[in-house]
Amino acid sequence: MPFISGCRADVPVDGRRVLVRVTVRRMRCRAQDCARQTFREQVPGVLERYQRRTVRLSEQLRGIVRELAGRASARLLPVMGIAAGKDTAVRALSGIAVPERTVPRVLGIDDFAVRRSRQYTTVLIDADSGVRIDVLPGRGASVVTDWLRSHPGVEIVCRDGSNTYAQAVRDADPAVQQVADRWHLWHNLAEAAVKEVAAHSACWAGATGVQDGPRVRTTSSPGIRCMTCSSKVTDYWSAPGG
Repeated sequence: MPFISGCRADVPVDGRRVLVRVTVRRMRCRAQDCARQTFREQVPGVLERYQRRTVRLSEQLRGIVRELAGRASARLLPVMGIAAGKDTAVRALSGIAVPERTVPRVLGIDDFAVRRSRQYTTVLIDADSGVRIDVLPGRGASVVTDWLRSHPGVEIVCRDGSNTYAQAVRDADPAVQQVADRWHLWHNLAEAAVKEVAAHSACWAGATGVQDGPRVRTTSSPGIRCMTCSSKVTDYWSAPGG
Protein backbone atom coordinates (compact mmCIF):
# COMPACT_ATOMS: atom_id res chain seq x y z
CA MET A 1 0.00 0.00 0.00
CA PRO A 2 1.59 3.33 -1.06
CA PHE A 3 2.13 6.15 1.41
CA ILE A 4 2.18 9.89 0.88
CA SER A 5 3.97 12.48 3.01
CA GLY A 6 3.55 16.19 3.50
CA CYS A 7 4.23 19.06 5.88
CA ARG A 8 1.53 21.01 7.68
CA ALA A 9 1.94 24.16 9.77
CA ASP A 10 1.24 23.77 13.48
CA VAL A 11 0.89 26.12 16.46
CA PRO A 12 4.10 28.19 16.92
CA VAL A 13 6.38 27.58 19.88
CA ASP A 14 8.13 30.59 21.43
CA GLY A 15 7.24 32.66 18.37
CA ARG A 16 8.84 30.19 15.97
CA ARG A 17 7.08 28.37 13.19
CA VAL A 18 6.44 24.67 13.67
CA LEU A 19 5.96 22.20 10.81
CA VAL A 20 4.49 18.75 11.29
CA ARG A 21 5.54 16.08 8.84
CA VAL A 22 2.65 13.70 8.24
CA THR A 23 2.73 10.36 6.45
CA VAL A 24 -0.64 8.82 5.57
CA ARG A 25 -1.81 5.95 3.43
CA ARG A 26 -2.98 6.49 -0.12
CA MET A 27 -5.78 4.04 -0.84
CA ARG A 28 -7.53 2.99 -4.01
CA CYS A 29 -11.24 2.35 -4.42
CA ARG A 30 -12.05 -1.06 -5.90
CA ALA A 31 -15.40 0.03 -7.33
CA GLN A 32 -15.01 0.53 -11.07
CA ASP A 33 -17.73 3.20 -11.28
CA CYS A 34 -16.36 5.29 -8.37
CA ALA A 35 -15.62 8.87 -9.42
CA ARG A 36 -12.77 9.08 -6.91
CA GLN A 37 -10.32 6.31 -7.73
CA THR A 38 -7.80 7.18 -4.99
CA PHE A 39 -8.08 8.98 -1.68
CA ARG A 40 -5.91 9.77 1.30
CA GLU A 41 -6.30 8.55 4.83
CA GLN A 42 -7.77 11.22 7.11
CA VAL A 43 -6.54 12.05 10.61
CA PRO A 44 -9.55 13.42 12.55
CA GLY A 45 -8.74 16.16 15.07
CA VAL A 46 -5.29 16.76 13.57
CA LEU A 47 -5.80 17.63 9.91
CA GLU A 48 -8.65 19.09 7.89
CA ARG A 49 -9.32 18.30 4.26
CA TYR A 50 -7.62 20.63 1.77
CA GLN A 51 -5.84 22.58 4.55
CA ARG A 52 -2.13 23.31 4.92
CA ARG A 53 -2.32 23.74 8.69
CA THR A 54 -3.40 21.62 11.65
CA VAL A 55 -6.82 21.88 13.23
CA ARG A 56 -5.61 23.70 16.33
CA LEU A 57 -3.69 26.25 14.27
CA SER A 58 -6.79 26.83 12.13
CA GLU A 59 -8.82 27.43 15.28
CA GLN A 60 -6.30 29.99 16.52
CA LEU A 61 -6.30 31.70 13.14
CA ARG A 62 -10.08 31.90 13.06
CA GLY A 63 -10.17 33.25 16.61
CA ILE A 64 -7.77 36.08 15.72
CA VAL A 65 -9.45 37.11 12.47
CA ARG A 66 -12.86 37.01 14.14
CA GLU A 67 -11.72 39.79 16.46
CA LEU A 68 -9.39 41.80 14.21
CA ALA A 69 -10.60 41.08 10.64
CA GLY A 70 -8.19 41.23 7.68
CA ARG A 71 -5.49 43.91 7.78
CA ALA A 72 -5.03 44.02 11.54
CA SER A 73 -4.77 40.23 11.65
CA ALA A 74 -2.20 40.23 8.86
CA ARG A 75 -0.01 42.57 10.95
CA LEU A 76 -0.36 40.55 14.15
CA LEU A 77 -0.06 36.98 12.84
CA PRO A 78 3.64 37.17 11.77
CA VAL A 79 4.52 38.55 15.21
CA MET A 80 2.96 35.43 16.73
CA GLY A 81 4.90 33.19 14.35
CA ILE A 82 1.95 32.35 12.06
CA ALA A 83 2.70 32.77 8.38
CA ALA A 84 -0.51 34.24 6.97
CA GLY A 85 -1.24 37.32 4.91
CA LYS A 86 -4.26 39.53 4.44
CA ASP A 87 -5.90 37.28 1.83
CA THR A 88 -5.52 34.23 4.07
CA ALA A 89 -7.05 36.15 6.97
CA VAL A 90 -10.00 37.23 4.84
CA ARG A 91 -10.58 33.67 3.60
CA ALA A 92 -10.47 32.36 7.16
CA LEU A 93 -12.94 35.04 8.24
CA SER A 94 -15.28 34.25 5.35
CA GLY A 95 -15.17 30.56 6.27
CA ILE A 96 -16.51 31.12 9.78
CA ALA A 97 -20.13 30.04 9.95
CA VAL A 98 -22.49 32.76 11.13
CA PRO A 99 -24.36 31.48 14.20
CA GLU A 100 -28.12 31.42 14.13
CA ARG A 101 -29.56 34.22 16.23
CA THR A 102 -32.87 33.82 18.00
CA VAL A 103 -35.39 36.61 17.57
CA PRO A 104 -35.07 38.84 20.67
CA ARG A 105 -38.00 40.00 22.75
CA VAL A 106 -36.62 43.57 22.85
CA LEU A 107 -35.11 44.68 19.54
CA GLY A 108 -32.88 47.73 19.20
CA ILE A 109 -32.86 49.54 15.84
CA ASP A 110 -30.48 52.27 14.71
CA ASP A 111 -28.75 53.40 11.53
CA PHE A 112 -25.00 53.32 10.87
CA ALA A 113 -23.07 55.41 8.35
CA VAL A 114 -20.72 53.28 6.26
CA ARG A 115 -19.90 56.40 4.23
CA ARG A 116 -21.44 59.52 5.73
CA SER A 117 -24.13 61.09 3.51
CA ARG A 118 -23.65 58.31 0.96
CA GLN A 119 -24.12 54.81 2.32
CA TYR A 120 -26.04 53.73 5.41
CA THR A 121 -27.06 50.47 7.01
CA THR A 122 -29.58 49.50 9.69
CA VAL A 123 -28.16 47.69 12.73
CA LEU A 124 -30.40 45.36 14.74
CA ILE A 125 -29.31 44.29 18.23
CA ASP A 126 -30.72 42.42 21.17
CA ALA A 127 -31.44 45.28 23.57
CA ASP A 128 -31.24 42.99 26.60
CA SER A 129 -27.83 41.43 25.88
CA GLY A 130 -26.32 43.93 23.42
CA VAL A 131 -25.59 41.15 20.89
CA ARG A 132 -25.80 42.14 17.23
CA ILE A 133 -28.62 40.31 15.45
CA ASP A 134 -28.35 41.53 11.86
CA VAL A 135 -27.12 44.34 9.62
CA LEU A 136 -29.54 45.41 6.88
CA PRO A 137 -28.52 47.34 3.74
CA GLY A 138 -29.99 50.83 3.71
CA ARG A 139 -32.04 52.61 6.33
CA GLY A 140 -35.44 52.76 4.68
CA ALA A 141 -38.73 51.61 6.15
CA SER A 142 -39.09 48.70 3.74
CA VAL A 143 -35.97 46.83 4.92
CA VAL A 144 -37.07 47.01 8.56
CA THR A 145 -40.65 46.05 7.73
CA ASP A 146 -39.56 43.03 5.70
CA TRP A 147 -37.22 41.84 8.46
CA LEU A 148 -39.85 42.14 11.18
CA ARG A 149 -42.42 40.28 9.09
CA SER A 150 -39.98 37.44 8.38
CA HIS A 151 -38.86 37.25 12.05
CA PRO A 152 -41.98 37.27 14.22
CA GLY A 153 -41.66 37.31 17.99
CA VAL A 154 -40.47 40.86 18.69
CA GLU A 155 -42.53 42.44 21.48
CA ILE A 156 -40.72 45.75 22.06
CA VAL A 157 -38.71 47.91 19.66
CA CYS A 158 -36.19 50.35 21.13
CA ARG A 159 -35.32 53.07 18.62
CA ASP A 160 -34.40 56.73 18.13
CA GLY A 161 -36.87 59.44 17.14
CA SER A 162 -36.90 58.49 13.46
CA ASN A 163 -40.38 58.57 11.93
CA THR A 164 -39.16 56.15 9.26
CA TYR A 165 -38.46 53.37 11.74
CA ALA A 166 -41.65 54.15 13.66
CA GLN A 167 -43.76 53.71 10.52
CA ALA A 168 -41.84 50.57 9.58
CA VAL A 169 -42.66 48.95 12.92
CA ARG A 170 -46.32 49.95 12.68
CA ASP A 171 -46.58 48.52 9.16
CA ALA A 172 -44.97 45.24 10.21
CA ASP A 173 -46.91 44.68 13.43
CA PRO A 174 -49.03 47.38 15.11
CA ALA A 175 -49.05 45.35 18.33
CA VAL A 176 -45.30 45.85 18.87
CA GLN A 177 -44.59 48.41 21.59
CA GLN A 178 -42.18 51.18 20.65
CA VAL A 179 -39.92 52.91 23.19
CA ALA A 180 -37.16 55.52 22.94
CA ASP A 181 -33.64 54.44 23.77
CA ARG A 182 -31.83 55.94 26.75
CA TRP A 183 -29.05 57.67 24.80
CA HIS A 184 -31.44 59.68 22.63
CA LEU A 185 -33.57 60.61 25.65
CA TRP A 186 -30.57 62.11 27.46
CA HIS A 187 -29.25 63.68 24.25
CA ASN A 188 -32.56 65.39 23.46
CA LEU A 189 -32.94 66.57 27.06
CA ALA A 190 -29.43 68.07 27.03
CA GLU A 191 -30.09 69.87 23.73
CA ALA A 192 -33.37 71.28 25.05
CA ALA A 193 -31.65 72.50 28.22
CA VAL A 194 -28.87 74.20 26.23
CA LYS A 195 -31.38 75.95 23.96
CA GLU A 196 -33.43 77.13 26.94
CA VAL A 197 -30.41 78.54 28.75
CA ALA A 198 -29.15 80.23 25.56
CA ALA A 199 -32.56 81.79 24.92
CA HIS A 200 -32.57 83.41 28.39
CA SER A 201 -28.87 84.30 28.56
CA ALA A 202 -29.63 88.04 28.53
CA CYS A 203 -31.98 87.54 31.47
CA TRP A 204 -29.25 85.95 33.56
CA ALA A 205 -26.78 88.71 32.68
CA GLY A 206 -29.20 91.55 33.47
CA ALA A 207 -30.46 90.10 36.72
CA THR A 208 -27.09 89.61 38.39
CA GLY A 209 -26.37 93.34 38.67
CA VAL A 210 -22.75 92.86 37.53
CA GLN A 211 -21.75 95.43 34.89
CA ASP A 212 -18.45 93.97 33.73
CA GLY A 213 -16.41 90.82 33.97
CA PRO A 214 -16.31 87.31 32.46
CA ARG A 215 -19.85 86.52 33.59
CA VAL A 216 -21.32 89.46 31.65
CA ARG A 217 -19.25 88.81 28.54
CA THR A 218 -20.27 85.15 28.40
CA THR A 219 -23.97 85.63 29.18
CA SER A 220 -24.75 88.90 27.38
CA SER A 221 -25.34 87.32 23.98
CA PRO A 222 -28.58 88.40 22.29
CA GLY A 223 -31.57 86.49 23.58
CA ILE A 224 -35.16 86.80 24.70
CA ARG A 225 -35.40 88.94 27.82
CA CYS A 226 -37.89 87.26 30.09
CA MET A 227 -39.22 89.30 33.04
CA THR A 228 -40.10 86.14 34.93
CA CYS A 229 -36.54 84.83 34.67
CA SER A 230 -35.13 88.21 35.59
CA SER A 231 -37.24 88.52 38.71
CA LYS A 232 -36.42 84.98 39.83
CA VAL A 233 -32.70 85.52 39.45
CA THR A 234 -32.92 88.92 41.18
CA ASP A 235 -34.70 87.34 44.15
CA TYR A 236 -32.03 84.62 44.32
CA TRP A 237 -29.10 87.03 44.38
CA SER A 238 -30.80 89.39 46.84
CA ALA A 239 -31.72 86.62 49.27
CA PRO A 240 -29.41 86.00 52.27
CA GLY A 241 -26.57 83.71 51.27
CA GLY A 242 -27.34 84.20 47.55
